[in-house]
Amino acid sequence: MKLLKTKINGPKIIKSKIFKDKRGYLRETFRNYFLKNEKFPFDVMSFSKRNVLRGLHIQTKKSQSKIITVTHGKIFDVAVDLRKNSKTFGKYVSLIISDKSDFSFYIPKGFAHGFMCLSKKCTVNYKCSNYRNPSYEKTLLWNDSDLKIKWPIKKPILSKKDTSGLNISAFTK
Repeated sequence: MKLLKTKINGPKIIKSKIFKDKRGYLRETFRNYFLKNEKFPFDVMSFSKRNVLRGLHIQTKKSQSKIITVTHGKIFDVAVDLRKNSKTFGKYVSLIISDKSDFSFYIPKGFAHGFMCLSKKCTVNYKCSNYRNPSYEKTLLWNDSDLKIKWPIKKPILSKKDTSGLNISAFTK
């Protein structure tokens, strides 16, 4: 396994080997020694249909780092830098992850996270460094013109919560 940098300081790609044979494959998705200063006590799994967009979510207190692994299907995954003193505040990293990918995506604390399901169905597993706390959850508007995220489709399927997210300027106030 290797940790690879992304275009923004913080998020990383956790590259792993896939061991295949005629029966299928085996892939390690995480080793604790790569992220020595973090523990991941909480795992979450979500299932989505094509064109569902979930996010962009962040916990403002008791923040979470996440490791994203797709176990079925394909997603367009996004992490937006919301660290107050970061040189890349308001910038984002996006990538496509599928069940065939040889990597997982590490998103550190201070980033909003969201994804869009690109396949007929997808299952996404998250390792989280902190428990979910609805009192501290915020949602950024997925199509905020200041973020300029290049989503693969223009009219995703959204939850009520995700349609009423904050734009980044309202979030920073």
